[in-house]
Amino acid sequence: MDNHFGGVIWTNHAIERMRQRDIKQGDAWATWRSPMESRKGSAPGSWIYFRTYAGTRIEVVAKQNEKKEWLILSVWSKPVFEKNAKKKMSLWPTLGHFLFRVWKSFFSASSKGF
Repeated sequence: MDNHFGGVIWTNHAIERMRQRDIKQGDAWATWRSPMESRKGSAPGSWIYFRTYAGTRIEVVAKQNEKKEWLILSVWSKPVFEKNAKKKMSLWPTLGHFLFRVWKSFFSASSKGF
């Protein structure tokens, strides 16, 4: 990995974290360059940039130094789960639920004299 990849300065900490977390430097750079979202970081002047790639959210912390050069301070990733994904049910609970509804409607109909 290169400390000056993409025209920005990468701290040793950021490079080490990318190695530990198996994050490609190009993916981290693309996240910083074209984020889907961003927010202020906790360190003064820092920003956190977010981008999702195939179910993984990459987050990059960056800020400008006194020379207005961009520094990449840290990088991490975490899995992203779809909020509206339908939960797959097993056949047996689904079938059991269906049979219970049929049984319930049969007995409620028979108790009414049908």
